[in-house]
Amino acid sequence: MSFPPTTRSPGFTTLDRAQRVRFRRAVTLIVMTLLLPGSAQLVQGNRRVGRIALRTWLALVVLGVAAAASSYLWNGVAFWAGTNTALLLALRLALMALAVGWAYLFIDAWRLGQPLTLQRQQRLAVVGVNGFLCFSVAGALLFSAHVVGVQRDFMISMFGNGDAVGAHAGRYNILLMGGDSGAGRWGLRPDSMTVASVDAETGKTLLISLPRNMQNFPFAEGSVLDEKFPNGFDVEGQYLNSLSTWALDHAELFKGSKSPGVDATVMGIEGITGLEINYWAMVNLEGFKDLVDAVGGVTLNVRQPIPVGLPHEEHFHYIKAGKRKLGGHDTLWFARAREGSDDYSRMARQKCVMNAMLQQVSPQTALSNFEAIAKASSQMVSTSVPRSEVGKFVDLAMKAKSQKVATLSLVPPMINTADPDIPLVHAKVAEAIARAEGEKPAPVEEVAAAPATEEAAGTVVAEPKKATPPAAPPAVTGGSVGSLSQGYAANQAEDLGAAC
Repeated sequence: MSFPPTTRSPGFTTLDRAQRVRFRRAVTLIVMTLLLPGSAQLVQGNRRVGRIALRTWLALVVLGVAAAASSYLWNGVAFWAGTNTALLLALRLALMALAVGWAYLFIDAWRLGQPLTLQRQQRLAVVGVNGFLCFSVAGALLFSAHVVGVQRDFMISMFGNGDAVGAHAGRYNILLMGGDSGAGRWGLRPDSMTVASVDAETGKTLLISLPRNMQNFPFAEGSVLDEKFPNGFDVEGQYLNSLSTWALDHAELFKGSKSPGVDATVMGIEGITGLEINYWAMVNLEGFKDLVDAVGGVTLNVRQPIPVGLPHEEHFHYIKAGKRKLGGHDTLWFARAREGSDDYSRMARQKCVMNAMLQQVSPQTALSNFEAIAKASSQMVSTSVPRSEVGKFVDLAMKAKSQKVATLSLVPPMINTADPDIPLVHAKVAEAIARAEGEKPAPVEEVAAAPATEEAAGTVVAEPKKATPPAAPPAVTGGSVGSLSQGYAANQAEDLGAAC
């Protein structure tokens, strides 16, 4: 008498069940390697390798959780880690080693699963799953190592190893200069100059803008240019924005200086504002458009059509009025267009672009577009800020996002740029800083400054002050709220966002 083979269903043999068990075991070993690297070797394989891998993985998990918690509680930890080039190099090498080690564990787990004992379809499935996970994990780690390398290269190329400078009277004063790109003259003649005065504790920011056509201004007391021009910079036909190129023609006055043009401009800005400048940054305005594109564009309130390009150019067009999300090219033209504008309405629009960038670029946007931002920034900015201070200023920028940005512009009708009243300028700067810090500023007794005419907006010529009629509804000139004679809202504002 014979008995049929033990089966669960017709044609399903003990051999089939054994192959299924081997297939499940092979898949399990691969999944274990994904979740707990080294666990597959501990269960079935070289236990020494498994222990090393598992302990390494657990140590990395603990370190990662501690780093995340520290960064969440103290933002300075993350900023320090992201700006420390030695740490970034170590992290990059660690990620590369981790990618190679994890890939080895996947390959070894596939070997431990004895793929040659499986049926052809099962073997192909194991190879596919293992290969996908192996390349995915290793690829993600290698890409992370690449991003860390980009950040390290960015820090090295943009920031130096200079000495950190402490805050002055509780504030950091950073001179921001915008210059045209071009062979041999990148940034040599600043087109715009703004001092960002930042509270060292709260990040509350005041933007102090200076007109490029200011004349007859003093220099920082005791500086080399103060000795040469004791009565102020009265060189005929020279303005604040041409001081940089003038200094390059007289480089012998700045012995040992790597950037005499910038040094001269800083001396002039300090003399005009009465502030000590901690650091400076020179922005290539042509490269600025790449940064805007890298963050996905910026939304601006276009109050009247703004021309893009020149009428004879093939791609000439107007940015239509309304809330518009603009790419880098149009954003640059929004900030710099001259048609129907004067220097001071352009300064107002430029402040609106600064404010929009500060408010709209979130940490998530920065992380998701990190490589493009780093590439654009390294080509766009030259700065004296040392690497050791970058984390501090990123932290202050994050605090500034939640606060109103105030502005002060040293322009007509408040200031006669052809013959500025420097005591009045100093008083206005002190008043604006006090107001930004929430203090009640002392009243400033203004000496009437001559307004500028539209024709003289590029090179200001003073006119006798005339009686002004009753205030009319705010006009829009050159895309900015206000007028040349009455001033522009964005140039003198407690809340720049509202003025834009």
